[in-house]
Amino acid sequence: MEYYRPILYICFGILPSLFWLLYYLRKDLHPEPKRIILKVFLYGIIITVPVFCLQLWLSGLLANLQSSGIFSQYPVIIDILKWFFVIALTEEVLKYIGLRFAVLKDDVLDEPLDIMLYMVIVATGFAGLENILYLFPSASVVSLDSVIKNTLLVSSTRFVGATLLHTLCSALLGYFLALSFLKTHQRVLLTITGIVLATTLHGLFDFSIITLPSPLNTVIPAMIIIGLTIFVFHAFDKLKKIKSICKI
Repeated sequence: MEYYRPILYICFGILPSLFWLLYYLRKDLHPEPKRIILKVFLYGIIITVPVFCLQLWLSGLLANLQSSGIFSQYPVIIDILKWFFVIALTEEVLKYIGLRFAVLKDDVLDEPLDIMLYMVIVATGFAGLENILYLFPSASVVSLDSVIKNTLLVSSTRFVGATLLHTLCSALLGYFLALSFLKTHQRVLLTITGIVLATTLHGLFDFSIITLPSPLNTVIPAMIIIGLTIFVFHAFDKLKKIKSICKI
């Protein structure tokens, strides 16, 4: 019976996202409306589709560029373009756009922390569907025991890797967005800064894991996760102390 596979993949794909979602929601002193949380989470899921299409198109352009031989002597340039621009930039920008469509002009945003929190919620929705899509290729695995082991391995790896990275990078961007609404004269600069930093760290994480030799492919991603975790922890605390109402 094959019916259990989609159920298994969906459950274990969404589980890491739900864990981090609940963790971040506990940091909010004034809980957000459940309907808004669900709406933002669903927007995170929805934007996975245009991200995938955009990445597919850009990957085709990159393949043509690679086949032209322009960077034949410098293949690392192709890797940089792939992980920093095709992957990281599209995902961080589309998550930001998802936030704008979902809630950025909504009256529920009444404190700076909300912007950072909702950015994280978008990320958990995005990462949830992304996790499920990563699990489905394992359909070639035959036995139930192998399916379960593979599902647990992929889910647990992405729990401490890609899913956590998505939430941390989005929290970083959300922090700068919160500052941009407090410092309106620097709004564009702070927004761009947040996107650039989130994209750079996201791209470096992926680039390091895939292209760098050991132990750099472990040390650098670990340093990024630890550094972002420390930053986000202090950023949440800083925004909690800001009492002013966001003027959006």
